[in-house]
Amino acid sequence: MTEASYDVLVIGAGPGGYPAAIRCGQLGLKTLIVEKSMWGGTCLNIGCIPSKALISAGKTVAQTQKAAAMGISVEGVSVDMAKMQEWKGSIVSKMTGGVRQLCKGNGCTLANGTAKFTSSTTALITPAEGEPYEVHFGSAVIATGSVPIEIPPFPFDEETILSSTGALDLQEVPEHIVVIGGGYIGLELGQMLRKLGAEITVVEMADSVLPGFDKEIVRIVARKMKSSGIKTILSARAEGWKKKSGKSGKVVVNVTVGDKTEALTCDKVLVTVGRKPYTEGLGLEAAGVQLTDRGFIPIDEQLRTSVPNIYAVGDVSGDPMLAHRASRQGEIAAEVISGKNVAADYKTVPAVVFTDPEIATAGLSEQEAIDKGFDIKVGKFPWAANGRALTQLESDGFTKVIVDSTDGQVLGVAIVGPHASDLISEAALAIEMDAYAEDIGLTIHPHPTLGEAVMEAANKALGHAIHVMN
Repeated sequence: MTEASYDVLVIGAGPGGYPAAIRCGQLGLKTLIVEKSMWGGTCLNIGCIPSKALISAGKTVAQTQKAAAMGISVEGVSVDMAKMQEWKGSIVSKMTGGVRQLCKGNGCTLANGTAKFTSSTTALITPAEGEPYEVHFGSAVIATGSVPIEIPPFPFDEETILSSTGALDLQEVPEHIVVIGGGYIGLELGQMLRKLGAEITVVEMADSVLPGFDKEIVRIVARKMKSSGIKTILSARAEGWKKKSGKSGKVVVNVTVGDKTEALTCDKVLVTVGRKPYTEGLGLEAAGVQLTDRGFIPIDEQLRTSVPNIYAVGDVSGDPMLAHRASRQGEIAAEVISGKNVAADYKTVPAVVFTDPEIATAGLSEQEAIDKGFDIKVGKFPWAANGRALTQLESDGFTKVIVDSTDGQVLGVAIVGPHASDLISEAALAIEMDAYAEDIGLTIHPHPTLGEAVMEAANKALGHAIHVMN
């Protein structure tokens, strides 16, 4: 069998793996990166990027419907789903091609295929084409990501029972979709499909959608869902499904609420009950890498697994399962391998939900701050008082700044409203720098902009906001 030697073996070319490989290359390490099927990983191929493309398309449709308030009449709007998918695919193709070029440009060797550990310093590489070969490595980075969780009564076939992958590849808009799971993935996709014309029913086991989020934020999103015509069934369990008799192609989903069962007729069922780490076929036992009870790979502050020369980054290493966390971890792992004295010491990992309206958070929530023993002050500024938001017909929601009442240090920021995903970076920087509400408040923000809401909320926490009563 052919053999090869590398300083670093990176398994997986998603948002954790390819930054790790690129940074290793920049640091002069001889690096092999192995990807099974999707350069760029779930995020670029069947997750973050394609979902945001379709969400943007849905928002565009919705904007045409709201344009009458501006004195603009738009008639004859239609959705060509096949053409939309073609446009989405062009974006994905461009970005995944960029990943390969960046890895090559930084001196990495690329392999299409699979990698399986045979020891803590060797792995068997099985290429998509050609003969298997053995690789000897000094260090390895596991970046294999996660996959959607499947529940027994609803096995994925991506025809009738869809995972997020199937929902992002629909060639036509179904009449009615039942979404099982009211978390962020289910709501993002459900609201997108509603804007494109589908009827949506969300079934959630908890007593609220977006369980675990600030209830004040959830109320804003839930209200928008209701006004758009999305039906939500809470404290409910989807028990099973069957095809409806006849040639309609429709299916019936049985949903239990308390002691009552309701039959929901629909065209498709979208299951979004979470994701689980993907470690299948890696040969972790041969390498000595341990797993948690939930199947994650535990890591230390320098991202080492139970085997010191093997690292894990991204979803496979645990929560929060976010692409930007994975990317930062990939860079950290590379720098640790190169001998730099670094660690994952970031103070916050911002989170974004691309619902309507968007949600973004950084740092502690109000409840988390209280649970940690802080005496807090909260400054909240509504979008209804922001001129730029009003000009965009986006007045739902608010910006909230949570500070330590003893000295005004910023503990957390939550935004629900227009472009929350873009605005949260200022908050993340403030928290990372140990900034105070006064630092944000004294920073002149340009007018009229959405960013002023962060400044106003900070000043509200201090008791002297100008454009809202204190």
